[in-house]
Amino acid sequence: MADSGQGGVNRRILIGAGAAAALAGTAFALRAGSSNAPSKAAPIDPFTLHRGNGAEPSTLDPHKASGNWENNIIGDMFMGLMTEDAGARAVPGAALSYSASPDGLTYTFQLREHNWSDGTPVTAHDFEFSFRRILDPKTAAQYAAILYPIKNAEAVNSGKMAVDQVGVHALDDRTLQIEFHFQVPYIRELLTHYTTFAVPRHVVEKYGDDWVNAGKLVCNGPYVLKEWIPNDHIELVKNPHFYDRDHVVVENVYFYPTQDSSAALKRFRAGEFDLVTDSIPPQSIEWLRRNMPRELKLYPYILTEYFQFNVTRKPFDNLKVRRALTMAIDREIITSKITRANESPAYALIPPGMPGYPGTAHFDFKSLPMRERIAKAKWLLSEAGYGERNPLKFDFNIMNTTETKLTAVALQEMWKQAGVLVRLVPSESQVHYDVLRKHDFSVAWAGWIADYRDPKDYLFLFQTSTTDLNYGLYSNPKFDAAMDASDFEHDAARRAQMLGAAEQMLLDDAALAPVYFGVTRDLVSRRVKGWVSNNVNINRTRYLSLDRSAPV
Repeated sequence: MADSGQGGVNRRILIGAGAAAALAGTAFALRAGSSNAPSKAAPIDPFTLHRGNGAEPSTLDPHKASGNWENNIIGDMFMGLMTEDAGARAVPGAALSYSASPDGLTYTFQLREHNWSDGTPVTAHDFEFSFRRILDPKTAAQYAAILYPIKNAEAVNSGKMAVDQVGVHALDDRTLQIEFHFQVPYIRELLTHYTTFAVPRHVVEKYGDDWVNAGKLVCNGPYVLKEWIPNDHIELVKNPHFYDRDHVVVENVYFYPTQDSSAALKRFRAGEFDLVTDSIPPQSIEWLRRNMPRELKLYPYILTEYFQFNVTRKPFDNLKVRRALTMAIDREIITSKITRANESPAYALIPPGMPGYPGTAHFDFKSLPMRERIAKAKWLLSEAGYGERNPLKFDFNIMNTTETKLTAVALQEMWKQAGVLVRLVPSESQVHYDVLRKHDFSVAWAGWIADYRDPKDYLFLFQTSTTDLNYGLYSNPKFDAAMDASDFEHDAARRAQMLGAAEQMLLDDAALAPVYFGVTRDLVSRRVKGWVSNNVNINRTRYLSLDRSAPV
C-alpha cells in the first residue's frame, strides 16, 4: 500500500479552504455529539424498539427496492425461501427443505405451511407469480439482474420472451421448482435477498401499486406495516399470523431516517433510539471508543465505498482521465483522518471476507508513493489535454450524509493537488441512487454491500447486461466473456481465479475507483439483547429483545 508519510503532498491536502470548512463542521459536530442534555425522556416500553435507519425508503415493495435502509425494513416484513438467523447466516424460511438435481441446475423446494398476515395461506403459486412479476419489464425492477442466473430470466426481463417462460414453476401449492442456466454456489444466500421474496398475488392484483400502503400491505414475515409518515418514521407491528410468532418478543418497531448522523447520535444518547445502524459521525468515533465502548459496534463489513465514472460521458470515456483521478487519491489519509473507524484503504473492488476468493487483483500503482502518483496523474491529464491553463472540471455527485460529505471534501482537495477542480453536488441518498440508476452523472460516490458472500455479487454490476445497476454503463466484451465463462466453471478454485482475472480487468480499465473497505458503524444500547455483529450487518428485529432496566 502507499506510504502516507511519503513526501508532503498528502499531508497538505487538509489545509485547503474546503477542508477547513469541513473541519469547522467537524468541530461543531463533536460538541453536539458530546452534549449531555437529552431532548426527550427515554422510552420505557419493553416491547417497542426504536431504530435509526439511514435514509428515507423510496419503497417497501421488495421487487422495487434497492437500498440497505429499505432491506432493513422489508426483511422484517417478508420472508423468502431462505431467511437469516440472528447472525445473518442463511437458514430455511418459507421453505422447509430443498433438493438439487444431479447436474445442480434444478432446485425443488418444499414450502412450510404458513400464512400471509391477512390469514390467507402462502403457496408456491405466490412465489411463481412473484418471480415473474419482478422479471416482467413492466415492473421496471432496478435489481432484476441479480436473478439472471435463473433460466430465461434475462430474456424475459429484456422483453425477448414472455413472462411465463421464467424458469420458476409451482408444481403444487407446497412445491416450487427453480431452474438455472448454470450452477449457483451461492443459492442459499441469494434466496435470502428481497428480490426473491414472494408478494401476495391476491393483494397485488386487487390494489396495484397501492398494495404497499399501510392498511393494504400483506406480508409473510414477523412484522406488518402499521404506519408510514414520510421523513419521520415507519411503524411495524407484530404479525399475529407469523408462523414463529411465539418466539418474537418485540411487538412494535419504529424505523427513523437518520441522514444526519450527528443528530442521530444525540438522539441515541438521549435514549430516543435503541439502535442506530450505519450512521455514526466519523468525528465522534474516538469519543465513543472512550466513553461508550460497549454500545459502539465496529465490525469487518463486506462493503466497498468507491467513486463511479460514467464512461459514456466525455472526458470520462478517456482511460487516462479515469486513471489520473483514481491515482490521485490518498486512501490512507481518508481512512486514518476522515472515516476513523478502522476502515481499510481499497485498491481493489472486492472486499475481504469472501469465502474462497484469493483477492489478488489490485491497482498497479498501489506501491507508489503519493508524490509519484500525483506527478503521474498530472502527466496523464496533460496527455488528455488538461493543465494549468485548461484544468479538468466536473461535478461530483454525492449523498447528503455526514460521512460522505466529509470524505467528498477530502477527495475534492486531493484532486485539486493534481490540478483538477471539482464541484460537489449533494442530494438525499434515495435521490442520489436514482440519479446513478438513470446514469445522469459524470462522477459519483457509491457503495456496495454484499447481497450474498460471493465475488460475483460485485462483478455482475459491470456486466453489459446489468442495466440499471451498471451505473457507469461500463461495457467490455472481454470482461463479459470472462464472467460468462466463470458461471460454467464447476471447480471452485478455478472459478475464483477466473473471477479474480475479471476483477483485474475492471481495475486496469479504471471502470471505478475503490476508496475504502468498510466496517459496520452501529450503536446498540445495552438494553438491546440478541444483537450479533456480522459482516453483512443484517440484524432482524425478530431475534432481538429489550431490557429496559439496563442503563441507557
